[in-house]
Amino acid sequence: MNLLKKFRVEPGSNVDLGSIDPAFHGHYTNDAEAAQDLQRHLARITELQRKLYADRTHSLLIVLQGIDSAGKDGTCWHVISAMDPQGVQVTGFKQPTPEEQEHDFLWRIHPHAPRRGYASIFNRSHYEDVLVVRVHKLAPKEVWKPRYDFINEWEKMLAVENKTTILKFFLYISKDEQLKRFKARLDDPAHQWKISASDYSERKKWDDYIKAFEAALSRCSTEHAPWFIIPSNHKWFRNLAVSSIIADTLDNLNLKLPKPTVDIDEIRKLYQQAKDEEDKGH
Repeated sequence: MNLLKKFRVEPGSNVDLGSIDPAFHGHYTNDAEAAQDLQRHLARITELQRKLYADRTHSLLIVLQGIDSAGKDGTCWHVISAMDPQGVQVTGFKQPTPEEQEHDFLWRIHPHAPRRGYASIFNRSHYEDVLVVRVHKLAPKEVWKPRYDFINEWEKMLAVENKTTILKFFLYISKDEQLKRFKARLDDPAHQWKISASDYSERKKWDDYIKAFEAALSRCSTEHAPWFIIPSNHKWFRNLAVSSIIADTLDNLNLKLPKPTVDIDEIRKLYQQAKDEEDKGH
């Protein structure tokens, strides 16, 4: 199954999340069955990200969005951990600070875009300004509506100017699954720190969020920055799908390790001389 094609939102299409099954898991029946393929994809990511870092001609931006408890943090733990930490940065975007609010909405985002050779992961992102802002009416429609076009132009600039490959993942869970995850947090002391009363007040706006996500997915899936809708009721399938898409995308870049900048034959001679001298010392 080509997940890169299956879950991609085609540019110009109108997304109807009601027609998508968030519990989809392909031909896999459980996490044990998917484990081997997941590890294979993670190994590919490790190898390819090292080539990205060494090659320094491309960069990678991964955007993670989803309703509360969809698995943004879990995706970082289980998928992004396959990358070498020295070549990747994870940024979580919370409520804007007073200083950030005095600038345009992309001002706080741009410094975290990846430089060539690096990968950046946005745990929430610039899309909050057409999601939370829209749902909670933090700005009038005439303010947030033009932002779809601003986002498309900004992402296109990154893709063209800096050869940034952009992958945007919407982690899609059902309302029932969200409630199950809230219950699991209540029962697990290791995750109780994540609990917030706002989790439940935000559930009342579920339908409004779905409409806002549908609009963002429809308006902002482009050739240079596609959205992928990832069925995420099963965490193990979410990890499998995201890792597969990242690995296939990096593979399609045909990354190569750069040629040595030194004379290898000369370095071999220096190595042999050093070894001979040490052997004599013994």
